[in-house]
Amino acid sequence: MRAPIEVPAGLAATYAAYHGAPGAAWIAALPRLAATLLERWDLRPDGPAAHGVCALVLPVVRTTDGTPAALKLQMVDEETAGESLALTTWAGRGAVRLLAHDPASGAMLLERLAPRSLEDVPDDLAALEVLSGLLARLATVPAPPGLRTLAGIGARMLERTPALAAYRDPADRALYADCAAALREVLPEPGGSLLHWDLHYANVLAGEREPWLAIDPKPLAGDPCFDLFPALRNRFTEITAAPDPRRALRRRFDLMTATAALDRDRAVAWTLARILQDALWAAESGTTTAPPTHTLTHAALHAP
Repeated sequence: MRAPIEVPAGLAATYAAYHGAPGAAWIAALPRLAATLLERWDLRPDGPAAHGVCALVLPVVRTTDGTPAALKLQMVDEETAGESLALTTWAGRGAVRLLAHDPASGAMLLERLAPRSLEDVPDDLAALEVLSGLLARLATVPAPPGLRTLAGIGARMLERTPALAAYRDPADRALYADCAAALREVLPEPGGSLLHWDLHYANVLAGEREPWLAIDPKPLAGDPCFDLFPALRNRFTEITAAPDPRRALRRRFDLMTATAALDRDRAVAWTLARILQDALWAAESGTTTAPPTHTLTHAALHAP
């Protein structure tokens, strides 16, 4: 008889903080869910569990054919609901391959990737070039029906802009007003590509089928330019430590837009819209000061 799966304390704490009583109930039921799926999919554990903010990942082996895999368990919410649909649509082209899915629980059986991400690549620009190539490949796929849309998300962002009054500095409020203006300009053409929405270095792992594969999408339908900002702020201390931080950030931005063949003006506007989204989330959580990732990126993209 297998020993029950132990839920990491960090994951339990995150669920309690973000999901309250429903999150605690989901964590309490997690060992039983894991045991059920291990039996249903003929899996045996194959190493220690790992976890991020919202998922428990168990390395496993499929006993029927010896295939190594990863069992991903996470609570289904607005962000995670479309993950299996996106992975099915990409069908392993630039993204981790989905081997099985349990719609009732949202659990997924994924191909096993190496525990090495683009964060481990010493050359930042080399890592960014890989990520930009993946962004371009993933976004060539039209979004399937049923996903959230950038059109809807953008409209709701504009409805929430009164929350920006929480920022104390008038310069911060002016920055975010400019971001809202940029969003209004491009929102009439929101795009229909299948977007990852969380494509940063830690979400690109080394694989065997392909050198690098994207994981953990939070998918939506929209313009690929909306997917740039998570990577722009990766390893941000390297940007701030550069002799000319604005120039260093523009170099990243230009590399991404060139590699992914994106229109630069639209990329600027959608990146400002992404900054606005971050700012709204932060303001609604009690933040009152714009972070350097926002102020520097805004300044760099507006510099001649």
